[in-house]
Amino acid sequence: MPEPYPTVYDAVPGAGPYPRTSRYADTEIAVHTLPDGTEVRYAKHRLLPPLPDADDTSPYTVTVTDRPDLLGRRYYGDPEQWWRIADANPVLDPRELTAEPGRTIAIPGTGAGSGGGLG
Repeated sequence: MPEPYPTVYDAVPGAGPYPRTSRYADTEIAVHTLPDGTEVRYAKHRLLPPLPDADDTSPYTVTVTDRPDLLGRRYYGDPEQWWRIADANPVLDPRELTAEPGRTIAIPGTGAGSGGGLG
């Protein structure tokens, strides 16, 4: 059975199979050994960070054409960064971010206290 992650990461402390921009970049990789001896690698549970302070976010009013990936592209230049917006808002499913046009959500890293600007 092929390894789910390259074994090259095993020899490099702090290295993992996820890019630095991934929400799983700092997640520890664990190994579960099956009864037949096969090792299965998996990402340990990722805990959500605390919600950011209002000074570190900017409010955004959702429109009918918004999607989480489009907001990631707009504010961070990368559609895969939608998770940063999801983590800054009290939602269980990222689709909740844009499901209701007119809803105000927080965009992290864009507020007056963050040193960032709106993209």
